[in-house]
Amino acid sequence: MWPFKRKEKALSPVPSRGGWFPLIREASTGDWQRNITVSRDAVLAYHAVFSCMTLIASDISTLEVKIVRRDGDGIWNDVKVGPSSVLRRPNTYQNKSQFLESWILSKLSHGNTYALKVRDGRGAVVQLHILDPVRVKPLISDDGQVFYEIQPDNLSGSKDVVTVPAREIVHDRYNCLFHPLIGLSPIYANGLAATQGLNIQNHSAAFFGNASMPGGILTAPGAISDDTAQRLKDHWESNYSGRSAGKIAVLGDGLAFEALATKAVDAQLLEQMKWTAEVVCGTFHVPPFKIGVGPEPSGQSVQSANLRYYTDALKKLIEDAEDCLTEGLAMADGTRVEIDETGLLRMDSAAQMDVLEKAKSILTLDERRKRLNAPAITGGDTVYLQQQDHSIEAIAARDRLLIEQAKEPAATPEPDPALTDAEERAFMAETLLAMRKSLEAA
Repeated sequence: MWPFKRKEKALSPVPSRGGWFPLIREASTGDWQRNITVSRDAVLAYHAVFSCMTLIASDISTLEVKIVRRDGDGIWNDVKVGPSSVLRRPNTYQNKSQFLESWILSKLSHGNTYALKVRDGRGAVVQLHILDPVRVKPLISDDGQVFYEIQPDNLSGSKDVVTVPAREIVHDRYNCLFHPLIGLSPIYANGLAATQGLNIQNHSAAFFGNASMPGGILTAPGAISDDTAQRLKDHWESNYSGRSAGKIAVLGDGLAFEALATKAVDAQLLEQMKWTAEVVCGTFHVPPFKIGVGPEPSGQSVQSANLRYYTDALKKLIEDAEDCLTEGLAMADGTRVEIDETGLLRMDSAAQMDVLEKAKSILTLDERRKRLNAPAITGGDTVYLQQQDHSIEAIAARDRLLIEQAKEPAATPEPDPALTDAEERAFMAETLLAMRKSLEAA
């Protein structure tokens, strides 16, 4: 399973500028916040980051992954055999949905997704394993070849540190701002805002954990010794703070209590919390209302808002995964991996029916019924149109006929004798039949 050995040639690690390791130490070099350490694990606990990542990953993981092949007419048709089995069951411990979810979460949280290929005796890929991005390091040889150093991972079968060539790794990367082999997570841009939101939440939790009683100071009219001050402090904390907050305190000798905590209104905590969540949504390209931050957009339908979410947040991730899997599985020309986006409309029944209704001139009735998981019916294998619709060829033939008739000299019309109703109907039928034969011949 691991026939790879370290090459004799010199391998240099790719510079990891930008904080793709577990700690992002600065938002940007030289800013005033350079002393603030942003922990990726802590940032993932912020509700906006967690909601955006899990929303995107769960939506994509529900979509169908299939192999399609282009036929002689340029139509992409499903392929039921071959590499499609790898996509239905990528490995022994993950199904298709779990595999896709891990793929997207790794890319969103670290900016990189590494999938290790496992081959059979014929050299065909039979399994794909998503690796921990922290345990993978891209390397470049002196002659420009790319390798990957993989730390031990029991799930993927790696017992020792090994170096594998790029052909054995499917590497999907995101936002390669500094190096084409190193992607950046959106956390690089929203980590500071998420940390601010977490600090606000921690402060609020500590405040309400003290029964919503702010800290303060005890003052005396005269000088007191350090021992007396410490005794008063210990007595106050043990009797009138924490679970004992709210009890009646009797103060003598001119002692007075003065609260020092800043009011939430003065600090605009709610506005600051909303702002940090909106910054996170902006970096993930998720409309804020999708994670419960703010109201739904006014002036547009939910369908329009969801379409914007698809084009901004999902489309790029879906197409990147398709391209990486197509190349990683070494698909032949005219064959590729496709993630079917029609599943995104499954929960919007009105939009789904509207799309199918508008597609009646393109898809047969059976093809439209298949989208709804309904069986084929008699006569459903034909595309139907209304009678007033005509083909381009028929319209062109009619125009040519009119042009030819216009070139002929106009004959003096003779008055038609009066026809009975039966004769007039027969004449009209013969005329329509002649026009039909003319159009068919054209």
